[in-house]
Amino acid sequence: MKIKIFNLLIYLAVLSACKPINNHSGLVDNKDLANFFERYWDHHLRLNPLEATQEGDYRFNALLPNDQTVKFRDSLHQFYQSSLDSLSTFKYEDLNANDKISYDMFSYNMKMDLEGLKNNLWMIPFNQFWGLPISMGQLGSGSGAQPFKTVADYDNWLARIKAFTNWSDSSIVNFKKGISAGVILPKALVIKIIPQLNALVVTDPEKSLFFTPVTKFPTSFSVAEKQRLTAAFKASISTELVPAYARLESFLRTEYLQKARLSSGISAIPGGAADYVFLVKSWTTINESPEEIYQTGLKEVSRIRHTMDSVRQSVGFKGDLKAFFEYMKNDPRFMPYKTPEQVLQAFEAIHKRMLPKLSLLYSHVPKTNFEIRQTEAFRAASSSAEYMQGTADGSRPGIFYVPILDATKFNTTSGMESLFLHEAIPGHHYQISLQQENKSLPKFRRFSWYGAYGEGYALYCESLGKELGLYTDPYQYMGALGDEIHRAIRLVVDVALHTKSMTREQAITYMIENEAIDEGGATAEIERYMAIPGQALSYKIGALKIRALRAKYKQELGNKFKIAEFHNQLLKDGCMPLAIVEKKMDAWALTLK
Repeated sequence: MKIKIFNLLIYLAVLSACKPINNHSGLVDNKDLANFFERYWDHHLRLNPLEATQEGDYRFNALLPNDQTVKFRDSLHQFYQSSLDSLSTFKYEDLNANDKISYDMFSYNMKMDLEGLKNNLWMIPFNQFWGLPISMGQLGSGSGAQPFKTVADYDNWLARIKAFTNWSDSSIVNFKKGISAGVILPKALVIKIIPQLNALVVTDPEKSLFFTPVTKFPTSFSVAEKQRLTAAFKASISTELVPAYARLESFLRTEYLQKARLSSGISAIPGGAADYVFLVKSWTTINESPEEIYQTGLKEVSRIRHTMDSVRQSVGFKGDLKAFFEYMKNDPRFMPYKTPEQVLQAFEAIHKRMLPKLSLLYSHVPKTNFEIRQTEAFRAASSSAEYMQGTADGSRPGIFYVPILDATKFNTTSGMESLFLHEAIPGHHYQISLQQENKSLPKFRRFSWYGAYGEGYALYCESLGKELGLYTDPYQYMGALGDEIHRAIRLVVDVALHTKSMTREQAITYMIENEAIDEGGATAEIERYMAIPGQALSYKIGALKIRALRAKYKQELGNKFKIAEFHNQLLKDGCMPLAIVEKKMDAWALTLK
């Protein structure tokens, strides 16, 4: 999953000026439209400086606006509405195909962002899965997107620390408003947040995660600069960061926890049912109802279970599928590692094994470097494996993070091969890096993100295992099927949690009964869906659409269909809503008929 700055309302990146290019419409790019998007983009990044940092634009690295205020939300509404009004001054019929895609995406985003501002989820500022308190830890550790290469970089971070104290205090105010309005997190999630915050409360600033950059000063820094910054970091940690985290932890533990709700789904809060419909639409970029998605999930779970059972029979296992799951989860043969380094090396071996066949499926590959790292200890317990994109200029590599709490319990049948295909190559690393590297694309497409496309493509990549020389081991194939059914299960439990009063415990049981996952893993997953309703739907919905498009064009084009070119066409224009993807791909296929 791509790392996102905590802002469910904003998925937007926009168009920059680019050289006029001819395309099949016979028109050139509209310079006025490009300039409009350029101005919009600059304003957007000023409002969302963490997003700018994430993408390698460091102009606003000292900024951290307090997005917890009514004033900030009002400014967003005015910004979105005025931008949408300005867009309407351009005549759609006069635009070329390239600009029409940009127009459609921009219009879609503005309308979704305006609709998103109507909900009351601002009264839940963060949760155990994502939010600014967690992002601050990643940024301040020195291993994330925030750069620590110059003296100015260090000073920029000190400025963000100071701003965080205002944000954290405002978030407590909003949590309290949520208590009064009944817009409250489930108790099970609050219990998980408290130790995350407590882990960042230390008495010795040198023991803080946030002190790490001080231990890694560039050699170019003078003695005086090092002394000043060391003193400043100690002071900021002791007088700003630690007190802020302590206040958050104390409030959640002593006040909020007692008020937290026992229900699991968002429908239990005022306006929650409507919120969920919006979130489903936002994450899937389709108009299917939650019930339609739920029925698709039930069908997919049944289909994949049948395939899994055939694998069970092929290896001669005598018990039923549930017993096979238990065998795969617990047999020592599937837990061969002793150290985290061995786990990371095993993922690199998967990479090397499939390299020879990658060129058959992909004729365009990214230049951005790629690394595999262990997830930082402070967030590993509540994290899944994930991908953090590199910067567009290549200064920071794309990183595949693997949480390893205990290497001796890291199970090879968890779907290591499919996980690498999804999070790393050719999944998120290829898709995001190619999108960001292509300077001929407007910024709208270089930095846009839609869950159904991004996560859907990554899940689609898991289905490429056999084509890439993987899944030759039946247990790795079983792991891949386990990952696939896991996404199908999400369609069932996410909708059921938020619309059918399914409890946390019932959802955990359903997951354990249908895949090889232990109770701890199932609990973390279900609590994730409780925290971010609808997000988990995007994977399977997007993958089903991409697989359907591939089958459609293969049938229509016959010998003219080339899988590498299909992938090239799918990826070259960047992330976009599924309806726009299909419209674009249909136009490509038409040129080959």
